[in-house]
Amino acid sequence: MSEINFDARSLLLSEYHGVLSTHSVDAPGYPFGSVVPYCMDRDGQPVILISSIAQHTKNIQENSKVSLIVTEGEANDIQAAARLTCLGNANIISDDEDISIRYYKYFPESRDYHKTHDFNFYRIELVRARYIGGFGIIHWLEPKELVRANPFSVQDEHAMVSHMNLDHADAMIDYCCYQKIELPDGCQPMMVGVDAEGFHLRVDARIVRFVFPEPVNSSEEVRQVLVEMAKQARHK
Repeated sequence: MSEINFDARSLLLSEYHGVLSTHSVDAPGYPFGSVVPYCMDRDGQPVILISSIAQHTKNIQENSKVSLIVTEGEANDIQAAARLTCLGNANIISDDEDISIRYYKYFPESRDYHKTHDFNFYRIELVRARYIGGFGIIHWLEPKELVRANPFSVQDEHAMVSHMNLDHADAMIDYCCYQKIELPDGCQPMMVGVDAEGFHLRVDARIVRFVFPEPVNSSEEVRQVLVEMAKQARHK
């Protein structure tokens, strides 16, 4: 994977919300933008949860072609910040328990959404992406250059996440302190997902990305790298 591809993937994985643009039904010919949270499915595609009564959902039902713009968070100069525009087709997902479980780990408050409105998961199947890494760093990317499937099965990922949350709460605090991530009083970080290149912790209402030094492909490799990261954090 080239440096550009890696940087673009890192941005997509590091953020957890973006601007979803759809084709307006009420104002034909104009794009309609809205802010949505997202996480990645097991194939490495963005997944969103949206209500059937929302304007963007009505737009998607008429035209599934969308874009999702992700920008580098907390950048001092927005013009110099990295950003990624993902072009794709938003398709409704039916009866995929893995996606719902994974999404709710990232955004637990969304479990209650179904009690008030008719919400459905949509997968944005990427067609092309435009990455800007700063002044003069501009590239088009094909899906194969941006998308990477998660090597872990549902059961393997669940086992790793549960083990960390039950037995290694202190290590997750150490990871955050090492990365200078502020923890609100009484906040216990919770692991929500693991993939080949890193993992996500939920810190209060935030999702924070931690990157492995090298990609991994087995749960044993994950264990080894997490142990080394904890040692490094404790002996900073």
